[in-house]
Amino acid sequence: MMSKGKILVVDDNSGIRAALKILLPKYFNAVELLASPAAIHACLRDFRPDVVLLDMNFETDTNTGNEGLFWLSEIKRISSQTEVVLFTAYADIALAVEGMKRGAFDFIVKPWDNEKLVSVLQAACDKVVQKSGKTGKTVAKETESSAVAKMYWGEGSVMSGIRRTVEKIAPTEASVLITGENGTGKDVLAAEIHRLSDRGLKPMVCVDAGAITETLFESELFGHVKGAFTDAYADHVGKMEQANGSTLFLDEIGNIPLHLQAKLLRVLQNRSVTKVGDTHPVPVDIRLICATNKNLEEMVRNGTFREDLYYRINTIRLELPPLRERQDEILPLAKLFIARYAEKYHRPVTGVTGAAEKLLVSSRWNGNIRELQNGIEKAVILADGELLDVVDFHLSSSPVSESEASQGEETLEMVEERAIRAAMSRFNGNLTHVAKSLNISRPTLYAKLKKYNI
Repeated sequence: MMSKGKILVVDDNSGIRAALKILLPKYFNAVELLASPAAIHACLRDFRPDVVLLDMNFETDTNTGNEGLFWLSEIKRISSQTEVVLFTAYADIALAVEGMKRGAFDFIVKPWDNEKLVSVLQAACDKVVQKSGKTGKTVAKETESSAVAKMYWGEGSVMSGIRRTVEKIAPTEASVLITGENGTGKDVLAAEIHRLSDRGLKPMVCVDAGAITETLFESELFGHVKGAFTDAYADHVGKMEQANGSTLFLDEIGNIPLHLQAKLLRVLQNRSVTKVGDTHPVPVDIRLICATNKNLEEMVRNGTFREDLYYRINTIRLELPPLRERQDEILPLAKLFIARYAEKYHRPVTGVTGAAEKLLVSSRWNGNIRELQNGIEKAVILADGELLDVVDFHLSSSPVSESEASQGEETLEMVEERAIRAAMSRFNGNLTHVAKSLNISRPTLYAKLKKYNI
C-alpha cells in the first residue's frame, strides 16, 4: 500500500542507501537519502520530511551511538512534528531505547526485515498526519503551494548575481534591504531569504508599513496591554514579538513617518520591545528584512528618512530590476502562472500562441511581475481554448519600442542606466565602490541615481 509520507534516510553506508533507494519509493510518496547528517538542517527546511530514518553512528571507528542521540535531539528541536526512527545494530539496542525516551518513534535493527521496516515507517507517517490533523491530500496540496511560492530566478546575469548573493547572506543574521519598482517580487525575494535561513522552519512575519496608520503603528509593531487606550480590551502581542526567533519583513519601510522611525530604530538597537501602556521591555530575537520602492538615499538627503535607521537596515542591499529588463524571464514566468491558474480554476489552458508570445515579450509591464501574473490569471479564466491568444490579453502598459527592444539601437541613456543598475547590484548598493567602478564621483552618481529613479 502506497503511503503519502516523505521519508529522509540518513546513513553513511552506501550499500544500505542503495537498497533503500530501491525499496522505499514503492511505498512512500517521496524519499531522500543523505550520506552524512551535516545536511540534515537544510533537508528539514527544503524537503520537509514526515519521518527521518536515522543511523546511530557516522564517524569511523565510533559506535557509542551518541551521534544518533545528538541528531535526534536536533531534529526534534528544529521540527517537532517530524518523527524519527532510529537505525541501529544489535549492540546499540540499549541506546535505541534511550533514544525512544528522548522522543524517537521506534527503532529498526540491522540487518532489517523489509516488511517490518516499511510497517514502522508507515506507522510513523500516520502519526504525523494525526498530529497535524490533516489528510494526506491536504498535506500534498500544502507542499505544492509552498513550491509555487519559491523564487523564480531565471537565467539572466543580473538575477544570477542576486541569487549568488542571496545564497551567501541567507544563513547569516545580516539585515537586508530590498529595493525595486512595485511588482518586481520584493516580498517573494524576502520569503526566499527567510526560507534559506536557519530560521526558515518558523513562519516569516510580514508587516506592510505603508498600510498601518500612525495611531496604530506602535500597537501593531510593539503590542499593547489591556487598557492602554480606548478599545484596548485585551493584551495584544505586536509583530516584533510574534517574529521572535524568526524573520520580520517590513514592506514599504519608506512610508514610515519620521517620528516613528526613531522608535523603530530604538527597538532595533536594543533588541527589545515595550508594549504600549507597559514599562517592562521584552527581549526579541529577529532577523530583519525591509523593502521599498522609494529612493531612501534621496530621502536621507532630504531629511525625510533617518540616516542612522538607513544604515541599520542596509547591511546588505539587493536591487530587483524591472521585468522589462528581464525579457528572457517573461515567457517562463507566464508558463508558470498558466499552469498555476489552469489547475486552480480547472481550465484546459496549456500555453500561448506564437502571436501572444510576441505580445507578452514586447509589452512594457509597468506593473512588472504582478501585472503579468494578473494578466495571465484573467486570461486563463476567460479563455475558450487550450492556447491563450492576443485577444485574451487586455494589457494596460504600452509595448516596448523597437529602439528599446533592439540592443543595437539603444540610446546612450539606456546604456548608462543599465550600467549603473548592474553596478548597484554587483556591489550591493555600496556607492563608493559603484562610483569607483563607473569612474565617476559620488556627487555625479547621486545625480544619476536620482535621474533614473534607482
